[in-house]
Amino acid sequence: MKIFLDGPNLSQIKSIKNIDGYTFNPSLFKKLGAKDYLEFTKLIVKKTSNKDLSIEVIGDNYSSCYNQALKLSKINKNIRVKIPITYSNGKSTKKLLKDLVKKKIKLNITAIFTLNQIKEVIPILKNTTSILSIFSGRLYDIGIDAGEKFKIMSNYVHKNSNCKTLWASCRMSYDLRSAKNSKADIITISPSLFIKSNKFGYSPLKYSKDTVKGFLIDAKKSKFKI
Repeated sequence: MKIFLDGPNLSQIKSIKNIDGYTFNPSLFKKLGAKDYLEFTKLIVKKTSNKDLSIEVIGDNYSSCYNQALKLSKINKNIRVKIPITYSNGKSTKKLLKDLVKKKIKLNITAIFTLNQIKEVIPILKNTTSILSIFSGRLYDIGIDAGEKFKIMSNYVHKNSNCKTLWASCRMSYDLRSAKNSKADIITISPSLFIKSNKFGYSPLKYSKDTVKGFLIDAKKSKFKI
């Protein structure tokens, strides 16, 4: 399973090693303080060592997304253009995907929540190596077992196409294991959660002790009294 970093800043791109790629969206660009979308994309390209890089369009209709996808794809050959599975009104982007596939633009289809959404676009994408980003964390948010649903979706994708499945919207470091168990080809995870995964294998009792120490230190620093 490949590991992509989701929305790292420039310092994290440099310091965090053994990463296979990177993913960004408009919300992450805003968080990172980007002012010019294209110029910030070009800056990230320079820092990501020619690794797989997903950058999302910011339009909300066919023409704007199509033109933006062309612009983004021309910045660098390693850019994979992220296209939402629907526009904000819920209408499918499948016509857009069909025309971008004709242009041989590398794609990452994002904000996927259901198997039916995948079934609708697989006929268009089946002969490509497009990434299908399934928002597992947000499925958990609404009380759905994302591990179970992801495995079903991933099996369908693998049986019916050359596409890759990506476990997205991580909520904890353990998502790394959940994604692998659910047959994800890729996981995209925030820098902070990826760093926390360094504790895998850590002694539970030692971690318990460290936690108690942390509470005590904070209480002393705050000069609390009871």
